[in-house]
Amino acid sequence: MRKIDMHIHLVGNAHGGHGCWLRVTPVKRLLFRFMLRQIGLPMSALLRDLDTPYVERLLQWIRVSSLDAVVLLAQEAVYDDDGRLLRDCGNAYVPNSRVLELARRHPEFLPAISIHPARRDAMEELEQCLAGGAVMMKYLPNCQNINCNDRRFTPFWQRMAQAGLPLLAHTGGERTLQVVRPEYADPRILRLPLECGVTCIAAHAASPSTAREPNYFPVLAQMMRDHPRLYADTSALNLPHRSKVLRDCLRPEILPRLVHGSDYPVPVQTLWPWLRGVISRGDMLRCARIANPIERDYQLKVATGFPPETFTRINQLLRQP
Repeated sequence: MRKIDMHIHLVGNAHGGHGCWLRVTPVKRLLFRFMLRQIGLPMSALLRDLDTPYVERLLQWIRVSSLDAVVLLAQEAVYDDDGRLLRDCGNAYVPNSRVLELARRHPEFLPAISIHPARRDAMEELEQCLAGGAVMMKYLPNCQNINCNDRRFTPFWQRMAQAGLPLLAHTGGERTLQVVRPEYADPRILRLPLECGVTCIAAHAASPSTAREPNYFPVLAQMMRDHPRLYADTSALNLPHRSKVLRDCLRPEILPRLVHGSDYPVPVQTLWPWLRGVISRGDMLRCARIANPIERDYQLKVATGFPPETFTRINQLLRQP
Protein backbone atom coordinates (compact mmCIF):
# COMPACT_ATOMS: atom_id res chain seq x y z
CA MET A 1 0.00 0.00 0.00
CA ARG A 2 1.68 3.16 -1.21
CA LYS A 3 1.72 6.37 0.80
CA ILE A 4 0.05 8.90 -1.50
CA ASP A 5 -0.54 12.65 -1.39
CA MET A 6 -3.78 12.79 -3.35
CA HIS A 7 -4.10 16.58 -3.67
CA ILE A 8 -1.23 18.04 -5.70
CA HIS A 9 -1.89 20.82 -8.20
CA LEU A 10 -0.16 21.00 -11.54
CA VAL A 11 0.55 24.58 -12.64
CA GLY A 12 1.82 25.84 -15.97
CA ASN A 13 1.65 28.81 -18.30
CA ALA A 14 1.39 29.53 -22.01
CA HIS A 15 5.19 29.70 -22.40
CA GLY A 16 5.45 25.96 -21.71
CA GLY A 17 3.58 24.98 -24.86
CA HIS A 18 1.47 22.29 -23.16
CA GLY A 19 -1.85 24.11 -23.30
CA CYS A 20 -1.72 25.42 -19.72
CA TRP A 21 -2.40 29.03 -18.83
CA LEU A 22 -2.16 31.12 -15.70
CA ARG A 23 -3.91 34.46 -15.13
CA VAL A 24 -2.08 36.42 -12.44
CA THR A 25 -4.38 39.29 -11.53
CA PRO A 26 -3.12 42.19 -9.39
CA VAL A 27 -5.17 40.88 -6.46
CA LYS A 28 -3.48 37.45 -6.67
CA ARG A 29 0.06 38.57 -7.50
CA LEU A 30 1.42 38.66 -3.93
CA LEU A 31 -0.20 35.32 -3.11
CA PHE A 32 1.25 33.63 -6.20
CA ARG A 33 4.68 35.11 -5.46
CA PHE A 34 4.51 33.71 -1.92
CA MET A 35 3.51 30.24 -3.14
CA LEU A 36 6.32 30.11 -5.71
CA ARG A 37 8.85 31.09 -3.06
CA GLN A 38 7.56 28.32 -0.78
CA ILE A 39 8.29 25.65 -3.39
CA GLY A 40 11.67 27.11 -4.34
CA LEU A 41 10.87 28.93 -7.59
CA PRO A 42 11.35 32.65 -8.33
CA MET A 43 8.53 34.96 -9.39
CA SER A 44 10.40 35.42 -12.69
CA ALA A 45 9.36 31.85 -13.56
CA LEU A 46 5.98 33.30 -14.51
CA LEU A 47 7.64 35.24 -17.35
CA ARG A 48 9.02 32.13 -19.09
CA ASP A 49 8.31 28.39 -19.27
CA LEU A 50 6.87 27.59 -15.84
CA ASP A 51 5.80 24.04 -16.71
CA THR A 52 9.25 22.42 -16.82
CA PRO A 53 10.81 23.82 -13.60
CA TYR A 54 7.54 23.27 -11.74
CA VAL A 55 7.43 19.56 -12.65
CA GLU A 56 11.16 19.09 -12.04
CA ARG A 57 10.96 20.66 -8.57
CA LEU A 58 7.88 18.63 -7.69
CA LEU A 59 9.60 15.38 -8.68
CA GLN A 60 12.61 16.34 -6.55
CA TRP A 61 10.40 16.91 -3.51
CA ILE A 62 8.55 13.60 -3.98
CA ARG A 63 11.69 11.51 -4.43
CA VAL A 64 13.24 12.65 -1.15
CA SER A 65 9.98 12.49 0.82
CA SER A 66 8.29 9.73 2.83
CA LEU A 67 5.65 9.40 0.11
CA ASP A 68 5.61 7.02 -2.83
CA ALA A 69 3.38 8.90 -5.26
CA VAL A 70 1.05 11.87 -5.68
CA VAL A 71 -2.22 12.41 -7.52
CA LEU A 72 -1.57 15.21 -10.01
CA LEU A 73 -4.61 17.41 -10.66
CA ALA A 74 -5.75 18.87 -13.96
CA GLN A 75 -7.66 22.16 -13.84
CA GLU A 76 -10.79 22.72 -15.91
CA ALA A 77 -11.80 26.12 -17.31
CA VAL A 78 -15.03 27.90 -16.29
CA TYR A 79 -18.24 27.24 -18.25
CA ASP A 80 -21.76 28.57 -17.93
CA ASP A 81 -24.74 26.32 -17.18
CA ASP A 82 -25.26 25.64 -20.89
CA GLY A 83 -21.69 24.56 -21.50
CA ARG A 84 -20.34 27.75 -23.02
CA LEU A 85 -16.75 28.65 -22.13
CA LEU A 86 -16.43 31.79 -19.98
CA ARG A 87 -13.12 33.09 -21.31
CA ASP A 88 -12.75 35.94 -18.81
CA CYS A 89 -13.20 33.76 -15.73
CA GLY A 90 -10.70 31.66 -13.83
CA ASN A 91 -7.05 31.99 -12.81
CA ALA A 92 -5.59 28.75 -14.15
CA TYR A 93 -6.09 25.97 -16.66
CA VAL A 94 -4.30 22.63 -17.02
CA PRO A 95 -5.58 20.27 -19.75
CA ASN A 96 -6.23 16.63 -19.05
CA SER A 97 -3.75 15.65 -21.75
CA ARG A 98 -0.94 17.24 -19.74
CA VAL A 99 -1.48 15.24 -16.54
CA LEU A 100 -2.08 12.01 -18.49
CA GLU A 101 1.15 12.52 -20.43
CA LEU A 102 3.18 13.26 -17.28
CA ALA A 103 1.76 10.18 -15.56
CA ARG A 104 2.90 8.00 -18.47
CA ARG A 105 6.44 9.35 -18.09
CA HIS A 106 6.75 9.41 -14.31
CA PRO A 107 5.50 6.61 -12.00
CA GLU A 108 5.37 9.12 -9.13
CA PHE A 109 2.38 10.82 -10.80
CA LEU A 110 -1.19 9.47 -10.82
CA PRO A 111 -3.45 11.49 -13.18
CA ALA A 112 -6.62 13.24 -12.00
CA ILE A 113 -8.65 14.79 -14.77
CA SER A 114 -11.13 17.68 -14.71
CA ILE A 115 -14.14 17.88 -17.07
CA HIS A 116 -17.01 20.33 -16.67
CA PRO A 117 -20.10 18.12 -17.05
CA ALA A 118 -22.00 20.86 -18.93
CA ARG A 119 -19.51 20.73 -21.81
CA ARG A 120 -21.11 19.40 -24.98
CA ASP A 121 -18.20 17.00 -25.39
CA ALA A 122 -18.04 16.06 -21.70
CA MET A 123 -18.90 12.39 -22.17
CA GLU A 124 -16.53 12.01 -25.11
CA GLU A 125 -13.70 13.63 -23.13
CA LEU A 126 -14.47 11.37 -20.17
CA GLU A 127 -14.18 8.25 -22.31
CA GLN A 128 -10.87 9.41 -23.77
CA CYS A 129 -9.48 10.14 -20.32
CA LEU A 130 -10.63 6.80 -18.95
CA ALA A 131 -8.85 5.10 -21.83
CA GLY A 132 -5.80 7.24 -21.07
CA GLY A 133 -5.54 6.01 -17.47
CA ALA A 134 -7.37 8.61 -15.34
CA VAL A 135 -7.63 7.62 -11.66
CA MET A 136 -9.78 10.48 -10.31
CA MET A 137 -11.89 13.51 -11.28
CA LYS A 138 -11.21 16.93 -9.71
CA TYR A 139 -13.64 19.84 -9.41
CA LEU A 140 -13.84 23.23 -7.77
CA PRO A 141 -17.63 23.71 -8.04
CA ASN A 142 -17.58 27.22 -6.57
CA CYS A 143 -14.80 28.36 -8.92
CA GLN A 144 -15.76 26.43 -12.08
CA ASN A 145 -19.54 26.96 -11.84
CA ILE A 146 -20.42 23.27 -11.48
CA ASN A 147 -23.79 22.48 -9.94
CA CYS A 148 -23.21 18.79 -9.30
CA ASN A 149 -26.88 18.37 -8.34
CA ASP A 150 -28.11 19.35 -11.80
CA ARG A 151 -30.13 16.34 -12.96
CA ARG A 152 -28.89 16.82 -16.53
CA PHE A 153 -25.54 15.46 -15.35
CA THR A 154 -26.96 12.16 -14.09
CA PRO A 155 -25.63 10.09 -17.05
CA PHE A 156 -22.19 11.61 -16.50
CA TRP A 157 -22.17 10.60 -12.81
CA GLN A 158 -23.48 7.15 -13.67
CA ARG A 159 -20.65 6.61 -16.14
CA MET A 160 -18.10 7.71 -13.52
CA ALA A 161 -19.63 5.31 -11.00
CA GLN A 162 -19.58 2.48 -13.53
CA ALA A 163 -15.90 3.18 -14.29
CA GLY A 164 -14.99 3.40 -10.60
CA LEU A 165 -13.73 6.97 -11.03
CA PRO A 166 -13.92 8.91 -7.72
CA LEU A 167 -14.62 12.64 -7.50
CA LEU A 168 -12.44 15.02 -5.49
CA ALA A 169 -14.48 18.20 -5.06
CA HIS A 170 -13.47 21.42 -3.35
CA THR A 171 -15.69 22.14 -0.34
CA GLY A 172 -15.59 25.12 1.97
CA GLY A 173 -14.29 28.59 1.20
CA GLU A 174 -11.63 29.54 -1.33
CA ARG A 175 -9.31 32.50 -1.75
CA THR A 176 -6.49 31.27 -4.02
CA LEU A 177 -8.68 31.20 -7.15
CA GLN A 178 -11.55 33.33 -8.41
CA VAL A 179 -14.91 32.26 -6.94
CA VAL A 180 -17.95 32.56 -9.22
CA ARG A 181 -20.58 30.67 -7.19
CA PRO A 182 -19.81 30.84 -3.44
CA GLU A 183 -22.92 28.81 -2.56
CA TYR A 184 -21.37 25.78 -4.30
CA ALA A 185 -18.86 25.52 -1.45
CA ASP A 186 -21.53 23.63 0.51
CA PRO A 187 -20.77 19.86 0.53
CA ARG A 188 -24.48 19.22 -0.13
CA ILE A 189 -23.57 20.04 -3.74
CA LEU A 190 -22.36 16.40 -3.91
CA ARG A 191 -25.69 14.71 -3.16
CA LEU A 192 -26.56 13.70 -6.71
CA PRO A 193 -23.15 12.15 -7.56
CA LEU A 194 -23.33 10.21 -4.28
CA GLU A 195 -26.84 9.00 -5.12
CA CYS A 196 -25.54 7.86 -8.51
CA GLY A 197 -22.88 5.73 -6.82
CA VAL A 198 -19.84 7.98 -7.22
CA THR A 199 -17.28 7.89 -4.42
CA CYS A 200 -16.81 11.54 -3.43
CA ILE A 201 -13.98 13.15 -1.49
CA ALA A 202 -14.69 16.56 0.07
CA ALA A 203 -11.47 18.53 -0.25
CA HIS A 204 -10.40 20.51 2.83
CA ALA A 205 -13.08 18.75 4.93
CA ALA A 206 -15.51 21.60 4.11
CA SER A 207 -13.51 24.06 6.22
CA PRO A 208 -13.59 27.87 5.81
CA SER A 209 -10.69 29.78 4.27
CA THR A 210 -11.57 33.13 5.87
CA ALA A 211 -13.35 34.29 9.02
CA ARG A 212 -16.33 35.48 6.96
CA GLU A 213 -17.10 32.10 5.38
CA PRO A 214 -19.35 29.37 6.82
CA ASN A 215 -17.81 26.30 8.41
CA TYR A 216 -19.54 23.42 6.62
CA PHE A 217 -17.81 20.68 8.62
CA PRO A 218 -20.95 19.85 10.67
CA VAL A 219 -22.87 19.43 7.40
CA LEU A 220 -20.13 17.16 6.07
CA ALA A 221 -20.13 15.04 9.24
CA GLN A 222 -23.90 14.54 8.96
CA MET A 223 -23.59 13.62 5.29
CA MET A 224 -20.94 11.02 6.12
CA ARG A 225 -23.47 9.29 8.35
CA ASP A 226 -25.93 9.16 5.46
CA HIS A 227 -23.51 8.39 2.60
CA PRO A 228 -20.95 5.59 3.06
CA ARG A 229 -19.17 6.62 -0.16
CA LEU A 230 -18.37 10.12 1.14
CA TYR A 231 -14.82 10.86 2.32
CA ALA A 232 -12.78 14.02 3.02
CA ASP A 233 -9.16 14.98 2.57
CA THR A 234 -6.80 16.76 4.95
CA SER A 235 -5.45 19.25 2.43
CA ALA A 236 -4.55 22.75 3.67
CA LEU A 237 -5.88 22.06 7.18
CA ASN A 238 -2.76 23.71 8.61
CA LEU A 239 -3.89 27.17 7.43
CA PRO A 240 -5.30 29.77 9.87
CA HIS A 241 -9.04 29.27 9.37
CA ARG A 242 -9.10 25.73 7.95
CA SER A 243 -7.25 24.54 11.06
CA LYS A 244 -10.47 25.12 13.02
CA VAL A 245 -11.63 21.63 11.99
CA LEU A 246 -8.44 19.74 12.90
CA ARG A 247 -9.76 18.52 16.26
CA ASP A 248 -13.04 17.45 14.68
CA CYS A 249 -11.16 15.47 12.03
CA LEU A 250 -9.57 13.41 14.80
CA ARG A 251 -12.95 12.18 16.05
CA PRO A 252 -13.22 8.36 15.90
CA GLU A 253 -16.19 8.41 13.51
CA ILE A 254 -14.42 10.81 11.11
CA LEU A 255 -10.90 9.32 10.96
CA PRO A 256 -11.90 6.27 8.85
CA ARG A 257 -13.22 8.64 6.17
CA LEU A 258 -10.06 10.72 5.76
CA VAL A 259 -7.36 10.60 3.06
CA HIS A 260 -4.09 12.50 2.97
CA GLY A 261 -3.58 15.56 0.77
CA SER A 262 -1.36 18.62 1.00
CA ASP A 263 -2.82 21.09 -1.57
CA TYR A 264 0.71 21.77 -2.92
CA PRO A 265 1.80 24.46 -3.83
CA VAL A 266 -0.34 26.10 -1.13
CA PRO A 267 2.08 26.87 1.76
CA VAL A 268 2.34 24.45 4.68
CA GLN A 269 2.21 26.36 7.97
CA THR A 270 3.21 24.73 11.25
CA LEU A 271 2.13 27.54 13.60
CA TRP A 272 -1.63 27.04 13.45
CA PRO A 273 -1.83 23.35 14.43
CA TRP A 274 0.25 24.29 17.47
CA LEU A 275 -2.01 27.24 18.30
CA ARG A 276 -5.01 24.90 17.96
CA GLY A 277 -3.37 22.60 20.52
CA VAL A 278 -3.11 19.52 18.28
CA ILE A 279 0.72 19.37 18.10
CA SER A 280 3.48 20.13 20.59
CA ARG A 281 5.82 23.10 20.35
CA GLY A 282 8.66 20.69 19.67
CA ASP A 283 6.79 19.16 16.71
CA MET A 284 5.96 22.63 15.42
CA LEU A 285 9.64 23.66 15.42
CA ARG A 286 10.81 20.32 14.01
CA CYS A 287 8.37 20.45 11.11
CA ALA A 288 9.14 24.11 10.44
CA ARG A 289 12.76 23.18 9.78
CA ILE A 290 11.81 20.76 6.96
CA ALA A 291 12.50 22.51 3.66
CA ASN A 292 10.58 20.00 1.53
CA PRO A 293 6.93 21.21 1.62
CA ILE A 294 5.52 17.77 0.79
CA GLU A 295 7.50 16.13 3.59
CA ARG A 296 6.72 18.99 5.97
CA ASP A 297 3.00 18.50 5.39
CA TYR A 298 3.32 14.72 5.86
CA GLN A 299 5.28 15.04 9.11
CA LEU A 300 2.84 17.68 10.36
CA LYS A 301 -0.11 15.35 9.73
CA VAL A 302 1.67 12.48 11.53
CA ALA A 303 2.39 14.75 14.51
CA THR A 304 -1.27 15.86 14.50
CA GLY A 305 -2.31 12.28 15.13
CA PHE A 306 -3.58 11.02 11.78
CA PRO A 307 -2.99 7.25 11.76
CA PRO A 308 -0.98 5.39 9.06
CA GLU A 309 -4.15 4.35 7.21
CA THR A 310 -4.87 7.99 6.40
CA PHE A 311 -1.86 8.04 4.07
CA THR A 312 -2.67 4.79 2.25
CA ARG A 313 -6.51 4.69 2.22
CA ILE A 314 -6.69 6.48 -1.13
CA ASN A 315 -5.26 3.33 -2.77
CA GLN A 316 -8.66 1.70 -2.18
CA LEU A 317 -10.62 4.63 -3.66
CA LEU A 318 -8.69 5.47 -6.85
CA ARG A 319 -9.69 3.92 -10.14
CA GLN A 320 -7.34 1.14 -11.16
CA PRO A 321 -6.92 1.48 -14.95
